[in-house]
Amino acid sequence: MMAPKPKKKWRPSLGQIVFGVLALVATLPLVGLFFFRIYDNQLIRQTQAELIAQSRVLAAVYAEEVTARLASGIPLGAEIPLEARPDASDEVTPIRPLLDLLANDLFVRRPDAREALQPADPAYVAIGARLAPIIRETQKVTLAGFRVLDPQGVVIAGRDEMGKSLAHIDEVAAALKGKYSAALRIRIPDKAPPPIYSFSRGVGVHVFSAMPVIVDDHVAGVIYTSRTPRNIFEHLYVERGKFIAAGSAIILTTLLVGLIVARTITRPMRELVDRAGRIGRNDPAGFRPLAHYGTRDFAELAEHFFAMAEQLAQRSNYIRSFSAHLTHELKSPLTSIKGAAELLLDSLASRSETLTRAEQEKFLTNILGDADRLVALAQRLRELARAETVSTVEPGTVADAVETLRRRFPSTVIETSGPLERKTTLSNETVLIVLTHLVDNAIRHGARYIRLDAEDGGDILVVRASNDGAPISPANRDRIFDAFFTTRRESGGTGMGLAIVRAIMAGHGGEIALLPADAGVSFELRMPIDRGPRRAST
Repeated sequence: MMAPKPKKKWRPSLGQIVFGVLALVATLPLVGLFFFRIYDNQLIRQTQAELIAQSRVLAAVYAEEVTARLASGIPLGAEIPLEARPDASDEVTPIRPLLDLLANDLFVRRPDAREALQPADPAYVAIGARLAPIIRETQKVTLAGFRVLDPQGVVIAGRDEMGKSLAHIDEVAAALKGKYSAALRIRIPDKAPPPIYSFSRGVGVHVFSAMPVIVDDHVAGVIYTSRTPRNIFEHLYVERGKFIAAGSAIILTTLLVGLIVARTITRPMRELVDRAGRIGRNDPAGFRPLAHYGTRDFAELAEHFFAMAEQLAQRSNYIRSFSAHLTHELKSPLTSIKGAAELLLDSLASRSETLTRAEQEKFLTNILGDADRLVALAQRLRELARAETVSTVEPGTVADAVETLRRRFPSTVIETSGPLERKTTLSNETVLIVLTHLVDNAIRHGARYIRLDAEDGGDILVVRASNDGAPISPANRDRIFDAFFTTRRESGGTGMGLAIVRAIMAGHGGEIALLPADAGVSFELRMPIDRGPRRAST
């Protein structure tokens, strides 16, 4: 049966898969940069919280200054509606930062200041002058931009836009009505930044905070602050040395992992594929060991692969040798049968009988003898084919086979000793075939006494089969298990008996060996003991 071939389609190689995995691992830190936007959003809220705290302090100072001038008639702004006023019983009225970069809170750049419809009241200009030094000192530390506005939205303190109106800006307009407001706007710098600027400062957006100043439930002014939030790129720029070191470590680690995978997986796999191809082309170099086995799994895989390949090669050689021997063994009786038949046919075709009746009987006897030899050879071949197939029936014992042997060979004394009742992986029929060939072979060489001695060898049942037949000559000891080797070919020997026994033992994981003996012949059979649920108790 031909093995199914895989469907022809593109499949990635092991090296491509490993490279893809390593590339994916190497890009994971870069993919993580997309999630830094979440961190940027947190930094924006942190910046807004800082601006709220700073502007709230200035608003308190501003309110004190306005309160001190109420008696002199300083004008206040819009009155706060009742529903917008904080509960007087609340001791804590926090303002939570709610700007969200991921939502729709990002606006265009802040509109420019406009000319004021009327100048600021002199009292507010004086208050702005008193707050200006505080604002300058605060800016040195916080780096925030401050604008102090009067109740009409006119700038009374700050570095720029003095005397101009910011009342048209959305967040300022809301604060002039008594409601805190903030906005996140795109920041466009006044001059082009240097190439590294966006990484070192992260100036993509600007946070604006408008804190109303409340006096007697009226708006007395607005503290308008702004600042560029820090972001992850600023942190990376500040720690760029560590970042470069970390990136280098990632690259080196990826390369190291790639080298390890290439040496332990890819390279051994390619070598094993190359060996398989060479063995398939009958190249002897295919049986050379691998230069690198990599992992223990590949070493075990290579070991089993070479063992399987060697076994297949030996089987192929055995089949070639067996075919040559079989052809030779069949040629002799067929030639004899053909020659005798031709002589008989010529005698019948001749007008005068050229063969006597005794000669005709001799030729017919030869034909029948060679035919019997062919039948015996065919029977041995069937037994050899069955011997190479592992039996799946009930495990057998030597004790059961001995009883059958004694009935089959009544004139031969068969003695036993040891745990012959131990069940083996060989079936009763298979054990009987093995012992029958040994006993039959011994009897044909003059044996009258057979002894079977069993010994428990753990997972192996060791059986020594001895007989008092003619000893095997030293020249023939190495050839007795070869197929078709026999010393009694004239008496009908096929030379297949011991070859069948060896094939049976090998097919069931056992062994047979010829032992040295001072007299007679002695074999050692090593039969695996059955460890299944059906095994006999000891």
